[in-house]
Order: sequence, then structure tokens, then C-alpha cells
Amino acid sequence: MSDKYSVSLEKIIKDNSFETLYVPKNPADIYIFKQDVNRPGLIFAGYTGFFDPARVQFLGLAEMEYLASIGSEAAEESLLRLFEREPVTVIITRNLDCSDYLLNLAKRFNVPVLRTAETTSACMSSLIAYLSLELAERITRHGVLLEISGEGVLILGDSGIGKSETALELIKRGHRLIADDAVEIKRVSAKTLVGSAPDNIRHYIELRGVGVINARQLFGMSAVKTTEKVDMVVQLEIWDDQKVYDRLGLENEHINILGINVPLVVVPVKPGRNLAVIIEAAAMNNRQKKMGFNAAEELLKNLGMLEEIIPEENEIEFWT
Repeated sequence: MSDKYSVSLEKIIKDNSFETLYVPKNPADIYIFKQDVNRPGLIFAGYTGFFDPARVQFLGLAEMEYLASIGSEAAEESLLRLFEREPVTVIITRNLDCSDYLLNLAKRFNVPVLRTAETTSACMSSLIAYLSLELAERITRHGVLLEISGEGVLILGDSGIGKSETALELIKRGHRLIADDAVEIKRVSAKTLVGSAPDNIRHYIELRGVGVINARQLFGMSAVKTTEKVDMVVQLEIWDDQKVYDRLGLENEHINILGINVPLVVVPVKPGRNLAVIIEAAAMNNRQKKMGFNAAEELLKNLGMLEEIIPEENEIEFWT
């Protein structure tokens, strides 16, 4: 993962409820750049190769029991090998006791020391998941993101085409808003994109002729959500009489976002079309396809025409 993004130690402490045993300066001024974490068993055993001080270091029951078993002098040498490399942060799990010698080393080398009641494996797992989201590669794009029937649907289109109005109708139909106007998309794994709204515009929708409304205040907490996976993209475009639109849904179009292919549906817009109902149906149809049912293929199979038509795979590059 790229070191382009960072998260402050202050935010990590607050979001993960860590106890602060020692911090050399304001935790808001200390930043974590790496998603990976480490248990320094090899360092304690004397092997110092491939040690990355940018990783958060965990001291759990196994590490503490090992230090206790090798005698105080060897244990102090092992701790010195760890702290003199100035790791970004050390976390002690299971609320284990922190020796005075360990704290003195932390102060000597300006290494933050935190503590948690969680087990080592559980804390490492949750922190990796947390950092993978906070440090994920990301882009921000003009559009609307909603959760529709359990699917994260990103609606794109030219300004004024009706994205926000359609989102409002979908909210009234019981679906949930994640972001309007600016959607921040993060690649949290090799297969997963997660979208959210910038903090300062979260829950707000701009409606031309009406102004700005707050979806959470108007429709309640059930109408909004903080984050959602991007499962499909709906591209709205003005109806073009010269263009041949897919009527069966056999053409499997995708849009590439941060290196991940996401299913794409192009919906032409013209007076009289209920975009909210169409997008709602597209989301449920996409969910069915993921579960193994394709209505278009089923229809052609019933008509004995399935072998005559080979679905096309088209990929569209997401603009940067």
C-alpha cells in the first residue's frame, strides 16, 4: 500500500479506545503511514533484518512471557533492540503490565506506548482493517452514492441531468443516501471499493430551485448511511435517438475505478422516464446476477436463442 495517505495517532487512539501510557508529543502531530503491523519476536530473538519502524508493534502475552523467561538482563537487551529502532508506536494488549524499564526506553527514544484490553490477534485484526480504510488509495468524483436494496449504487452524469432529484425519490422509496455531489471512493482491498461523503457535506443534497436540504433531518436516521461498497455504477445520459441502447442486458459493461472493474449500466434520460424506479430495478437485477441468475439469459434460453448470442464484455476507464 502506498504511503501517500496518513492517519494521526490521536484519531487512532480515539476510534479504537486505546489507553495512552506514554506519548512524547501531541498525538495529533504523530502520523501512521503503514497499514501493516508487526509482532517483534524476531527482534527479541536477535534478528534485526527487514524490520520496518513505520509499522505499529504489538506486545502480547507471548512476547511478555518470552521476555520474562530469558532473565532481566537479556529482556532489557531485547527491549533496547526494539526501541532503539524507534518504532512509530508500541501497543500492549490484554492490559498486561508495562515495566518501568519499557516506559523509560519509550521516553528515551520518543516512542508512543498504548494499551488495550483486547487480545493480540483481535486487536491486530481490527487495527489492520481500520488502517486499510483510513490509508486506502482514493479519489473524489462528482456523483451520488446510495444504498439501494443492499447494493451500493454510484450514479454519475453531467451536471443538471437529475442525479440529486433521483436520489431524493429513492430516499422517499426507503433507500439510503451515502453522498451527494462529491463522492470519496477508497480502494480498501484488491476487490472492494468503499464510498463516503466528505465530513463537511455529509447528508446534504442540493436541489436546483429548492436549495440545500439535510436528508438526515428531513427523513430521519434510516435515510442515511456513512459508508457503502460501490457494487455498480449507473451512468445517466441524455437520450440520443441515433444511439442503439442495450434492450436485453446481455452486454456486460464495466467501468474501471482505481484498478477494479465495477458493473456499469447506462440509463438514457428523457421526459416520462421514472429514473428512480429504473435504477431501483437495475440494482436488484445486479444483485440477482451476483447470485447467479440472469433474466436476459433465462429469456433467451426459453426462446432457444441463447447459443446464438454471445454476451460482450466492455470496459470503460474511470476518468482521473
